[in-house]
Amino acid sequence: MKFKYLILGAAVSLAFTSCDSYLDKSPDDRAELSDKEKLTQFLTSCYPSCNISVVGETSSDNMGNNGRTYNADIMLDQLYRFQDVDVTGNETPYYLWDHYYRAVAKSNEALGAAERLNDPKGLSAQIAEAKLCRAYSMFMLANVFCMAWNPDKADEYLGLPYPLKTGEASNARGTLRQLYETINRDIEEALPNVNDGIYTQPKYHWNYRAAYAFAARFNLYYMNYDKAIEYADKALGTNPQTVLRNYANYEPLGAVDINNLYNRASEAANFLLIPSYSSASRYVFNQRYGHNATMCSYETYWARAPWGSGSDDNPLYWSNKMYGNQSGVTYPKMYEFFEYTDKVAGIGYVHVIDQAFTGDETLLVRAEAYALKNDISKALEDMNIWVVSHCKEKAGKNLRPVLTTALVDTFYTKLDYAPVIPDGDRDRSIRKIFHPQGFKLNTVAPNEVNTQENIIQLILHMRRLEVRQQGYRFYDVKRYGIEYAHFLTGEEPAVFKAGDLRGAIQIPSDVVKAGMQKNPR
Repeated sequence: MKFKYLILGAAVSLAFTSCDSYLDKSPDDRAELSDKEKLTQFLTSCYPSCNISVVGETSSDNMGNNGRTYNADIMLDQLYRFQDVDVTGNETPYYLWDHYYRAVAKSNEALGAAERLNDPKGLSAQIAEAKLCRAYSMFMLANVFCMAWNPDKADEYLGLPYPLKTGEASNARGTLRQLYETINRDIEEALPNVNDGIYTQPKYHWNYRAAYAFAARFNLYYMNYDKAIEYADKALGTNPQTVLRNYANYEPLGAVDINNLYNRASEAANFLLIPSYSSASRYVFNQRYGHNATMCSYETYWARAPWGSGSDDNPLYWSNKMYGNQSGVTYPKMYEFFEYTDKVAGIGYVHVIDQAFTGDETLLVRAEAYALKNDISKALEDMNIWVVSHCKEKAGKNLRPVLTTALVDTFYTKLDYAPVIPDGDRDRSIRKIFHPQGFKLNTVAPNEVNTQENIIQLILHMRRLEVRQQGYRFYDVKRYGIEYAHFLTGEEPAVFKAGDLRGAIQIPSDVVKAGMQKNPR
């Protein structure tokens, strides 16, 4: 397997202005949102300034153990062991809780200002953006701190406080059903009034495509598959190929240039980009736990898949553009940008950009919704569009596949299911045993082929690759009840089970001390 070696800090410690001048700046005086222009500018502060990359990735099945040669960050160690995190620095659950709820508070401040301005028609786009910001932060909080949506247990599982007005505070968590109903209401009220025309940099706001991509993902998780398809259609348009990433443009580039292009607002595939104060990229290499060469070889980019395997002669574009070493392997899409506050002193802020919604991921949302409705032919159409975008026509003797039910069924039938605790690396497999949480897949006799399951297996693998580094894989393992083990040196593995209550990351201890009910264990 081939790595492209890189000293991360030196390679990407570049001025933050080297990427797009992406944010419309908020007014310096935010206290007086006295007119439409000030309110519109203020809305930039309603987006979260954090991301779930470290928490989500470390909790997921993307991570391996590099051994005691490497130091173990306290937070990473606790997350990897599925323990409650009791530290409060950047990237921690505490940090996520604080920053997502700050974004909710800002959204409520904007909505309060819009109400005082008393021009609901003239401010309809601004109100829509604020509601989408609030809904998105609450959706992200739900995915981290709650169990996956399960209609059979939604009245039993804990929700989260959902403030609807400035200064509104409550320790009452309510139920997961109440939480999802309120998120859904905000989204549905906002969608008709989304207006790209109020933005100078639409890719950093809830533009039309981004808003409908969000609605599609939410409804997929909410198990409203017809709505997920309807909204994905609106986000993708009539020709989805035009909003997928053209990886041929990335082929000749090095790591820093790949990262810059990947996060560019002019990249058609990017629907919504959310910058955050984050050092997530510094957790990629030389940590005790990481997406290492083993995981890359047997679980993700180099794992055997319908298009090939390994880093040589693999049509998958990502396969020969992986950077790192044995301890950490990554595609350079979330490297840091450094914003200097004092260039002479060399100080400033570290940022990463999360590609929160893209055409590529939205296409997979639609494909999964089709598959869950048993519309296999439509699911395959979307999957083949993804393959054309993500695989070269030919690599060595290997050709880009055209996916059919026969090809997918044959491929997965020949694969063993991955054991929860593999005896060795060669026991690992991209075929996972599903324990769907609150929904059912087709059942077949032991010797019969389950085409629906096989199609979904491949869609989830595609998404695993698509959103690697962003933490979103953890959502899928929770939704599908995928069981897996985190190996520990000299100890029994830490095992994540289907419906595992630890899938709801523990809320911060300070919040518990203030009277909020903690997540059960």
